[in-house]
Amino acid sequence: MLPIGKVKKDFLEQVIFSKLNSNPKILSHPKHGVDTGAIQINNEKVIVFSTDPLSIIPSIGFKNSGWLSAHILTNDFVTCGFPPEYVTLNFNLPPAINDEDFKKFWNSLIKEFDKMGISVISGHTGRYNGCDYSIVGAGTIIGIGQESQYINSSMAKIGDSIIITKGIAIEATSILAKAFPNIISEKIGKSLVRKAQRTFHQCSVVKDAIIASSIGVKDNGVTTMHDATEGGLFGGLAEIASASSKGLFIEKDDIFLSEEAEAICNLFELDPYTTLSSGTMIMTIRPEKEIEVMNKLKNKGIISSKIGKIISNKNECYYREKGKKKNITIQDEDLYWKIFWNATHKGWT
Repeated sequence: MLPIGKVKKDFLEQVIFSKLNSNPKILSHPKHGVDTGAIQINNEKVIVFSTDPLSIIPSIGFKNSGWLSAHILTNDFVTCGFPPEYVTLNFNLPPAINDEDFKKFWNSLIKEFDKMGISVISGHTGRYNGCDYSIVGAGTIIGIGQESQYINSSMAKIGDSIIITKGIAIEATSILAKAFPNIISEKIGKSLVRKAQRTFHQCSVVKDAIIASSIGVKDNGVTTMHDATEGGLFGGLAEIASASSKGLFIEKDDIFLSEEAEAICNLFELDPYTTLSSGTMIMTIRPEKEIEVMNKLKNKGIISSKIGKIISNKNECYYREKGKKKNITIQDEDLYWKIFWNATHKGWT
């Protein structure tokens, strides 16, 4: 069976990117590790797009699924440094979903969009045979801003400090704790399950991005932002290095891993450094601005830590652990998806 989840860099470059045409108005083309695309409107303004899946996970509830989908869609967009403004939505729903359950999902989704100032401008909704949970479609977030304020994950500079917010394995462990609380409680205790469940609403990086970019972007502050999704922190770091044609060096001991995330990852035999972690914003920042950014995040209730720096060795990604230097290696597949569905099929609750 082929790996589940995002396709790999080689497939993107050989099969998809190789067939794309060019257009002089495109400011940011599709590229491995880059979350957004941008089109030049005039000499000053650009319109920015990002696209991601919409997800309904019945075991965590339709309301929670709506919240999660709204923020997963928006997380990638806000890495450009602009506020989100519009969204288009396409739902290819499983026949099993009824109207009342979809209403719960929809109402929660729209509530979050309203909070973030996002307007729905077009879409499609239908039920189709062959469609199933959890991926039920996709959405595109759109926004407009000054070209001088646009950033993406190809813009890291040598010497930049690497900052992450919150911690790692946030999404994987919070969803597992909500989906399978009984079996996990039996293994590691109710208190850790409750702590993991409370981190669910940390799976958004919208505030992180808006706060950090308000300090300044490019030479004035933040040079790149990247949400750690599939492949986790190490996957996101490797994508920044690939997109920017730079290297990076990480101090692994400076990466915050919560007690509950570590326990749940150990239980499910997940590597917390390479598994799903929406909510962990990776930022590269001009070193003279790092303290200002971290202090402003802290003042708004968001913890952050400096974990490394961008180096000149192209695409070479290293970390140091207990004095030993090691290569950052990425698994062919984020095992979260396989583990989640195996637990579902076993009837775990």
